Amino acid sequence: MSDANPPSQPTTAGTGTGAATSTSNVVPPKPPRPQNPALRMMGMPALPRKLPSRNWMIFWGITAAFTTAIIYDKREKKRATAKWRRAVAPLATETISSPHQLPRKLTIYLEAPPGDTLRIAQDHFIEYVKPVLSESGLDWEFVQGRMQGDVRAAVAEKIRRARRAQERPAEELPETDESSLMELRKRMGVPEYEGLKGDIVIGLHTWKEYVRGLHEGWLGPLDPPQQPTAEAHPTVEAPPADTLPAADGEGEPKPEAKTEEKKEEEDKKKEEQQQKKPERPPQPPPYNTPNDYASAALPASIPAEFSPSVAIPFPFRLGFTNTFVRLGWFLNRRKLADNIGRDVAAVCFGASRDWRSTEDGEYEQQLVLKEEEKNWVKSVWKDDPPAEGEDGNDKPAATTPPKEKIWISPVVLDRRVAERMRRFEMTPENEARAAEVVVPEEEIEGWMKGSLRSLWRWGASSFEKKHRGPNVGNLDD
Repeated sequence: MSDANPPSQPTTAGTGTGAATSTSNVVPPKPPRPQNPALRMMGMPALPRKLPSRNWMIFWGITAAFTTAIIYDKREKKRATAKWRRAVAPLATETISSPHQLPRKLTIYLEAPPGDTLRIAQDHFIEYVKPVLSESGLDWEFVQGRMQGDVRAAVAEKIRRARRAQERPAEELPETDESSLMELRKRMGVPEYEGLKGDIVIGLHTWKEYVRGLHEGWLGPLDPPQQPTAEAHPTVEAPPADTLPAADGEGEPKPEAKTEEKKEEEDKKKEEQQQKKPERPPQPPPYNTPNDYASAALPASIPAEFSPSVAIPFPFRLGFTNTFVRLGWFLNRRKLADNIGRDVAAVCFGASRDWRSTEDGEYEQQLVLKEEEKNWVKSVWKDDPPAEGEDGNDKPAATTPPKEKIWISPVVLDRRVAERMRRFEMTPENEARAAEVVVPEEEIEGWMKGSLRSLWRWGASSFEKKHRGPNVGNLDD
């Protein structure tokens, strides 16, 4: 059956004159662009005629600049840390006079920063402080706090125990892990280290508690202050359930069912107590206040000079609005590593000086790391809500005094204690010796460059002549 609409036939070609006219209007192709002879000899293709668009140029430019800044800062941070590690490395090779002599031991004070956990402070120590300490061969111990006031209580209690041992030798002290270790060393005849020790305090918040603990331990009493007793409130006991009248239409419950329910509740409580983790011991309250410094008498056992100390910077800031501030810190970690490495190296070398005072009458201890206060979260500056009583009322309990706010309080110093404090400092001789340290490139290079270097050495070693005979050594020996 034929289609109703047959396909249209193609038109015939035009005349010779029309074909000649269309052919003459065709533009001949341009000749190929001559290739650069240098690129042609290297086997590289010709460069593109057009550059990428403006947006792509901006994107790749910013990406390349940011990547370069990160890589450069990471390399220089490794270089700064390696420099101070190599500067203190000779201390680890020094010999001791006796095999029973204990090494020099430092004390590291760590505390959770305001608004965060202790893990942040531990990571800061591992990244900046520990590499230099571990290379020096010195020993150290930790005093860690998870909340405000823990470092203050630990420093003060350590001083009070030392005072009790000298001022009250007949008094028996409570046993601790440290006292047990000291008793074991006495029985074994291992003498204590009598040289210079030192304290490393990380962060302004920890430094404030460290200074407060020194004053509490040396200027405070040995016995804890008396706590106010809670007022006795009359309690109304509810009558037992057995004496209550039964409701209409209900009989008295069976005694057997009551005893079984009580046993089940007691078993559940015992299981919950066994599964519950041991509670954290309460923080001891302060034995004195800064207002009591002037009227306090110095104990006879106070030394002429305290163990030197140093405050390590700990920049820390929270909040989404501070993202660019943290980004600036992240791109300048090399400067922080160099400053911390210098302070830790000064502790390892052991040179110290007195804390100075300014012309305005302020002590140097009050001005150290002062710029870190503006980085703390706003919740630190707010007052804590009053504690509720045991009966659930809004009235504060009489037995719990308000907690001392050390972080937001100014550093109060007593002249007698401030003059006995000392500070670690890098001497010009040690500074010049550290400036001569040359860090090899292999120690700070990244994974990519190190992999290419090891690949090149492996390929070059394959062309070296190797000894194939038996290794019998020198026959003349």
